[in-house]
Amino acid sequence: MTRIDFYILAERVGSDRFVLACRLAEKAWNQGNRIYLHTSAEDAARRLDKLLWTFSQGSFLPHGLVGECNPGLNPILIGQCGDPGEEHGVLINLCSEVPGFFSRFERVLEPIDRDETARKAGRERYRFYRDRGYPLESHEIKK
Repeated sequence: MTRIDFYILAERVGSDRFVLACRLAEKAWNQGNRIYLHTSAEDAARRLDKLLWTFSQGSFLPHGLVGECNPGLNPILIGQCGDPGEEHGVLINLCSEVPGFFSRFERVLEPIDRDETARKAGRERYRFYRDRGYPLESHEIKK
């Protein structure tokens, strides 16, 4: 069964959920996982693509946009509103809705920042997963 983890930025943390998603992707990749970052629109996917190059000085994460890169050479893929292909490792969801394909992944990571709209959508996704019996964990990110 898919494991679901919510990562909630503490009040005093100055970054947003996109930076948090980069941090989560880096950690998951360092653990040997393939990662699919799911966004809601092309501009969000491109923003994430740029952030993965710049969010951490001295860090390199092999990544690319779905449809623009070779998935075999890029263990971190960024997609928008579509099917993740053959991916099934770690899904990092940056959409306000639960992706229809989430259950084929081993893990789903849900980054939540201080934006009230994003927090409300996150609570709705939490209820969705909980009501269907998925194992849930919440982690407060304090730095």
